[in-house]
Amino acid sequence: MIITSKSNPKIKEIASLKDKKFRKKSGLFIVEGYKMVSEALSANKSVKLLVGTSEGLARFSCYEIEKIEVSEEVFSHVSDAVTPQGVLAVLKEEFVEPKTPTKPCVLLDGISDPGNMGTIIRTCVAVGIKDVYLVDCCDVYSPKAVRSSMSGIFFVNLSILKREDVALVMENTPIIVADMNGENVFAFNPPDKYCLVIGNEANGVSQEIRNLAKHTIKIPMASHSESLNAGVSLAISIYELTEGKNRSLIN
Repeated sequence: MIITSKSNPKIKEIASLKDKKFRKKSGLFIVEGYKMVSEALSANKSVKLLVGTSEGLARFSCYEIEKIEVSEEVFSHVSDAVTPQGVLAVLKEEFVEPKTPTKPCVLLDGISDPGNMGTIIRTCVAVGIKDVYLVDCCDVYSPKAVRSSMSGIFFVNLSILKREDVALVMENTPIIVADMNGENVFAFNPPDKYCLVIGNEANGVSQEIRNLAKHTIKIPMASHSESLNAGVSLAISIYELTEGKNRSLIN
């Protein structure tokens, strides 16, 4: 049966997942498009159901997962994409209990832009960072963050931390804060294990976490330049701390 009504209870429930309040309440989120849905399935993520047009679902006929076929109009209603591809998946949000890291990791302190969030996660996966800790950040499972992660969201361990718990979780892990007043990252020799902290786009790293830092690094820039985008700062810093020091984390 093809659902053609936007007022269908199931459709209303799926469409509500575009709203943070309903994602938080249900613990579910949406990924869209052939590539991201395929990678969610390949990564054995907890896909609850697939929603799509006849053409969109055809590629996933071999999967024994609940499927809801809808009209083009209804799919446009539940989709958050500018150019929908005709298929989306509803997944369960996945967070892990915060644990002391055993390898280099990243802590995001107040990242507020979902585009930056997705880009940072995508970069962490690319460089081999597995553990990402979130302190007072935007919704990591928002459609824009998920889309910007380019499937990276499936391949990191996400932990939500309170600022007061950072010291305990990172007790034996040197904290490196990215800041304009730090040491040149290209001259810095990192320890084997560390936690790189990237702060809020407008205000930087909070004072509470600055007080815990063992090292502060910066990316040198021309005097007339503004500070770099948080995603760009993370990318340059983490690649220099790993690949640039011949300490590759890439398998």
